[in-house]
Amino acid sequence: MTSGSDPDVNLAALSSYIREAAEQGADFVLTPEVSNCITTDVAQREITLVTQSDDQMLAALQDTAHDVGIWLSLGSLSLKSDTADPRLLNRSFLISPDGMIEAHYDKIHMFDAKVSETEAYRESRAYQPGARAVVSETPIGTMGLTICYDLRFPHLYRKLARAGAEILLVPSAFSPVTGVAHWESLLRARAIETGCFVLAAAQTGQNTPNRATYGHSMAISPWGEVLCDAGIGTGITYVDLDLSKVAKARQRIPSLLSDADFEGP
Repeated sequence: MTSGSDPDVNLAALSSYIREAAEQGADFVLTPEVSNCITTDVAQREITLVTQSDDQMLAALQDTAHDVGIWLSLGSLSLKSDTADPRLLNRSFLISPDGMIEAHYDKIHMFDAKVSETEAYRESRAYQPGARAVVSETPIGTMGLTICYDLRFPHLYRKLARAGAEILLVPSAFSPVTGVAHWESLLRARAIETGCFVLAAAQTGQNTPNRATYGHSMAISPWGEVLCDAGIGTGITYVDLDLSKVAKARQRIPSLLSDADFEGP
C-alpha cells in the first residue's frame, strides 16, 4: 500500500484490502510498516498520532480481523508513548481471529543513515528503540516479529529462529535507493541463514511529497527462493506456505546447530 499522512484514508484502504483477501480465502494478512501514517512533518505527527489505547486504526482492525476470521500482522503503527520518553513507538501487532492482540513488537534498530546526497534519515530522533525480541506461536506457524531496518542485523533473526520461529515477518517502508541495492538480497539471506519463510509486506510509491518507498513486497522460501514479488503497484498478493519446507531446509543445511566458538580479532 501507499500510506499517506491521513490515518482515516489509510484505514479505509487497509480495511478494504483485508476484507477482499479474506473473501478470497486468505487465513493470514500482512500489512506494511507504519500503515497508519507516513509524514515528515513533526507538527502534523504531534497532532495526528495517539497512544496505543486511543488508536482508532488498531481498534478498527482488531474488529475487522474478528469479523472476517483471519490472523493479521499489522506491520506497524506510529504511536505516541505513555512513558517518560517523548519519542514515538514503531510497534508491530499480531492479531488473532478473535480480534485479540496476541503479540506486539517495538522496532529495535533505528534507521540513522545518509543513503544519498539528497536522502537522509535520523529515525532515532523521532522514535525510541525497542529492546525485546518477540516470537509468537499461532496455528499458522511460529512467528518471529521484526520491522524494516532490523533486516540488516542477522543475529536478531538467528535468535528468533533458535527460539522456534518458522516464519519471519519483515513489514517495511524501504528507501528506493537501498531497496534497489539490497532489499531482495537481504530478505533471501535471512531466509537462507535461518531456514525460515520470510514475509515482507512493503510500502510503495510516493507516500508524501518528499518521501517515497521502494515497494516489492516479497515472500521468500526457507531455501531462499522468491515465492512472490508484488512489484511497485498497490494491492494484494497471495502465496501459499508449506511449513514442511522449514524442516527440510534445516535438515539439508543445519547451520542453526553449527555455531562455533572462536577468538579474535
